[in-house]
Amino acid sequence: MTGLYTRKRLTIITIVYWFLLTYIITFLIFMFFSLMKQNSQMADYKVMQLKKDDPEYLEKVEVIRKQEKAKVTQYIGEGVTFMLLILIGAVFVYRATRRQIRLNHQQQNFMMAVTHELKTPIAITKLNLETLQKRKLEGTQQEKLINNTLQETNRLNDLCENILLASRIDAGHYLLNREELNFSELTAESVFDFRARFPQQSIKEEIEEGIYVKGDGLLLQLAINNLIDNAIKYSGKNKTVTIVLHKKNNNNAILQVVDEGEGIQHAEKKRVFDKFYRSGSERTRQTKGTGLGLYLTKKIIAGHKGTIKVTDNNPSGSNFVITLHTIEPV
Repeated sequence: MTGLYTRKRLTIITIVYWFLLTYIITFLIFMFFSLMKQNSQMADYKVMQLKKDDPEYLEKVEVIRKQEKAKVTQYIGEGVTFMLLILIGAVFVYRATRRQIRLNHQQQNFMMAVTHELKTPIAITKLNLETLQKRKLEGTQQEKLINNTLQETNRLNDLCENILLASRIDAGHYLLNREELNFSELTAESVFDFRARFPQQSIKEEIEEGIYVKGDGLLLQLAINNLIDNAIKYSGKNKTVTIVLHKKNNNNAILQVVDEGEGIQHAEKKRVFDKFYRSGSERTRQTKGTGLGLYLTKKIIAGHKGTIKVTDNNPSGSNFVITLHTIEPV
């Protein structure tokens, strides 16, 4: 319903905007031709005031016609300048307005997603704790409930970290802590953590040892976690998520997080890194998320002078590739 309302509002704004712009341009064209006509009439009137038996008649006529042409050139130059300024301003305002409306729509989707993402782990955690409090369960059942509660708590913690970090990065209040890091161990820790959190998920890794980078360990691990979490969400239970880390000959560390989901359409490959961007409707989307994970990941990698891109995984799925400069350990 919200998306339909937004599209209707965009349509109305677009129609009114282009109607006003057309009116302004039409008025400018009308004024241009009016000035041209007035200029021609004034020149003819000046010529009529001349005496034909004047020895300098032809010279004076030529001067009047030159003045007329100069005015025409002036009107054309001013008209073209005003027209260009109006069109450039119109395009800028139109794009800015559409961008702001889309951003507001994405923020509304974000608030609905955050509300859902907060309520779900809280409700599950509360239910599990109440069950443990009121019932005497067997050891395996009790352990299962505790693990489930911890998993939901970790989800809640990751969500809060993403929201807080996005606010601090956007406000420019986060300073990177650049230190020597064992990127291989950092990646392996993330894989181990997700295996513990999602024991039913097939997760494979090919991690080359001894790859070091210089950067912020907290942020880099958050970037890796976001990619793995995203791959698990979009892969499905019977699909495999693969994490590959190796070092290229040009001293770059290449981290690939590959899933076997439905993949990303070509038109959305660049937009998936935009803040709050998620395709589809928040009410109908089955996958969880807030649209902050990939945005933060790109910001983090860019802050480390690296790159991130997404390509297709054959036969299906997506392949997120991070490239970072490596260093030699001291």
